[in-house]
Amino acid sequence: MAGIYIHIPFCKKRCHYCDFHKSLNLKDKGRMVKVLVKEMELENGFLESEQVETIYFGGGTPSVLDYDEIMIIFEGLYKNFKISKDAEITFEANPDDLTKQYLKKLRKTRINRLSIGLQSFSNQDLRLLNRRHKSETGINAVRDSKNAGFKNISIDLIYGIPGMSMETWENNLNIAFQMGINHISAYHLTIEPNTVFSRYIKEGRIKMPEEDTGIEQFRILIKKMGENKFLQYEISNFCLDGFFSKHNTNYWKQVEYLGIGPSAHSYNKEIRRWNIADNKKYMDSISKNKTPFEKEYLDNRKKYNEYILTSLRTMWGIDLKFLEENYSKEAMDYCMGLSKRFIDYGMVVKNMNNLILTDQGKLIADNITSELMM
Repeated sequence: MAGIYIHIPFCKKRCHYCDFHKSLNLKDKGRMVKVLVKEMELENGFLESEQVETIYFGGGTPSVLDYDEIMIIFEGLYKNFKISKDAEITFEANPDDLTKQYLKKLRKTRINRLSIGLQSFSNQDLRLLNRRHKSETGINAVRDSKNAGFKNISIDLIYGIPGMSMETWENNLNIAFQMGINHISAYHLTIEPNTVFSRYIKEGRIKMPEEDTGIEQFRILIKKMGENKFLQYEISNFCLDGFFSKHNTNYWKQVEYLGIGPSAHSYNKEIRRWNIADNKKYMDSISKNKTPFEKEYLDNRKKYNEYILTSLRTMWGIDLKFLEENYSKEAMDYCMGLSKRFIDYGMVVKNMNNLILTDQGKLIADNITSELMM
């Protein structure tokens, strides 16, 4: 079992909070698509004979691709990899790209899951974030996606935005539940270096909310998700029963994956590698039959730390038996020993062979994770 991630490094507009690799210059989009397929040909042995169960188009903004470009990518995928007939295939999209005509074309492809970047239903928030769409556009995008026949739809929301009130956040959630979607990814705004927001904060143009505000909005999030029968299967990801993101869940469960495109990461249980985050250098190198990446070999300590980092954030938690069987009894004892004080504080519970964060523990998940690492 394996996954493939495809990075589409283009956007029509730069969001003020985003530090993902992308370019606003779309003139090389056609060439990039051909080079992505070329990388598939160069790297089709990375996953060996593993069957691909999930494919994820991320970015950037995949919805800048037209139908023909998407089909060229699919042709490359199915030519170079063994892909399951019922693979989950996710496509990230901006709401204003999802016109009825575009959605009709998407339905003709193999895409069966949409991830729509709504972020907020407040036009004030959307302007601050420098999003391309307005609230009404986002609502229409979800409605039109459902009418086009897409049954597996996820949306992104952001809280902890400067100036966001509790009422605004609750209203965002209420609108989301009324839309009848089955997956929500909700993230606290973080200020990344070299973004517009990082500059705004230095200049005093915006001020991040107090920590207590973010905590309260997180508590509202968990409460309202539970009331609407959404399962919190990872700290920032919620779904109705049966609608987990298989692709992201496989990341957290240490399943192998291949990343295609500039800045894309790959993992095969022995090495982790990442492509160069430069469109021109990436395309020039692939055109010369060489994938430009850096890599690191993962020893048992790094593998243990990665497992702790990814698994503790999920509803399944840390599997102590998995630690013993895949690393050592010492690794299991090490983790169990360090976790005892968090169990005593009510931050972690031990359920059979699994260590799972409580709602209180989720508030300091990063701290607990770092304490359990080697």
